[in-house]
Amino acid sequence: MRHFATLDEEQTERLFLHRPQPVDVTAGRDELAVALGATLYCPATRERLAGDLLKLARRGVLSVVACLEDSVPDHRVAEAEEILVRELAGLARTPEWSGGAPLLLFLRTRTPEQLLDVVDRAGVGLRCLQGFVLPKFGGQGQPTPDEWLEAVRKASARAGRRLWAMPVLESRDVAHLDTRHSALFAVRDVLDAHRDLVLAVRTGATDLSAAYGLRRPRGQTVWDVRVVADVLGDVINVLGRADGSGYPITAPVYEHFSSGERVFRTSLAASPFAEGAEELREQLIADDLDGLVRELVLDRVNGLQGKTVIHPSHVAVVHATSVVTHEDFCDASDVLAQHGGGAMASSYRNKMNEAGPHRAWAERVVLRARAFGVARDDVSYAHLLQAQDEAWRAYRAGAGAVGPGDAP
Repeated sequence: MRHFATLDEEQTERLFLHRPQPVDVTAGRDELAVALGATLYCPATRERLAGDLLKLARRGVLSVVACLEDSVPDHRVAEAEEILVRELAGLARTPEWSGGAPLLLFLRTRTPEQLLDVVDRAGVGLRCLQGFVLPKFGGQGQPTPDEWLEAVRKASARAGRRLWAMPVLESRDVAHLDTRHSALFAVRDVLDAHRDLVLAVRTGATDLSAAYGLRRPRGQTVWDVRVVADVLGDVINVLGRADGSGYPITAPVYEHFSSGERVFRTSLAASPFAEGAEELREQLIADDLDGLVRELVLDRVNGLQGKTVIHPSHVAVVHATSVVTHEDFCDASDVLAQHGGGAMASSYRNKMNEAGPHRAWAERVVLRARAFGVARDDVSYAHLLQAQDEAWRAYRAGAGAVGPGDAP
């Protein structure tokens, strides 16, 4: 697997100073977590799930969650389980999967018991799974964190390899101030006891907002919803520390994918869109993806990585903004080259780089550069978006009919 593998050689050479490196599914936690990028949620009720997953891989999707939880109505849970088991078995037998996983596939179940039941029934399809997303982790009335992680450990033993856990912090215990800190400390203690299984901590802004009867509208980011932003800040404080005790934390879902009436003017600057790319900028605004760009910038500023997404059109935006800029790479390289401390002007002559305070940031930049590459100095995220769009159009033109996984 490799990000931007859909681009041809000419596009790759033109856009990247350092190309994205292949992603090894056996890589260490930090390397694999940053490579998740845009993680697309897909209900397990999809009748052609295996085919849809392969189409998504051709579109550049590298991580998918097949969901048996909130996206599946209660009366269809048994049906969804049957579909999932059948489609996993079919997927395992495809040439694409037998030659090596084309994407990272995770399963989100309702309970630890359901997790183990699906694992037992999956048969050959189990080899398609890389792990599990654990919903409402640590919430009152829910399975305990220990129960979830012990189930993942048992599933790993049955698979004969490590299967990863990605707990989702979205319960009211985490949302409400009077219980938040104790809930987060309790979660941290359990995660530390099972550190070898935890790939990343995911955050559920939809459920966190629901605790206050809120939903962010178009034109607003999750960081504009102050009570939710406060929760995310505390999650980062407790679980995202850069001293070796923390975990990768992924950014919450962006809910919108087609524009309605706009209340505010777009904040999407025109400067990254070179001549000939104006139409792309207008399309982003029309599809309400300019709000996603703004939220992604704020996610990264606050230490989050990747993004939960619900529509294939979001994936290219997340990945384009994940590519390390030439300026950031130069700064990170300068910081890491200094071993005796001290400060220096950046090679761009626009900021001060300090070898001590900026080292952890620089290490994260280099890690992201391996997965997503480094852009040339005259390349913006808009160029990367345009190239992905061109590659997708070329694929669709050559592939003929468009299926469900090929949603525009």
